[in-house]
Amino acid sequence: MLIGIDPVINPELLDVLFRMGHGDEIVLADAFFPGDSMNSRVIRADGIRIPALLDGILALINLDSYVPHPLVMMAPASGDSLDENVEKSFRAVIDRRWPGTPAIERIERFAFYERTKTAYAVVMTGETVKYGNIILKKGVIPLGK
Repeated sequence: MLIGIDPVINPELLDVLFRMGHGDEIVLADAFFPGDSMNSRVIRADGIRIPALLDGILALINLDSYVPHPLVMMAPASGDSLDENVEKSFRAVIDRRWPGTPAIERIERFAFYERTKTAYAVVMTGETVKYGNIILKKGVIPLGK
């Protein structure tokens, strides 16, 4: 155990966060996401919900301030609806850790899958909410931090 690192961050995830460069993306995927068929670097975080994982991750990295949308979620399929509380729960953590972060962009499901294929890693979580996937784009550590 390390002091100051949330226990939701396992050693494999800590290594990935360290090795990611600015502009690299990490996908926090719900329990139903086809992570292993989308990316060769998959980390297991079974039983951990995305808001808790976001809190642990955003204590260690910042989001890319050089792009309009450093956060991306999946848009609902035609005829589907979103539970607004999902994004609100993610946003509460994001705003507490990195206030002023731009709005979350929503992209079509298959576009999200294509983006996942080029992400640095996928973290398979225990999240069970519908459309509970989010992509984070890592930023450059601000001077003085």
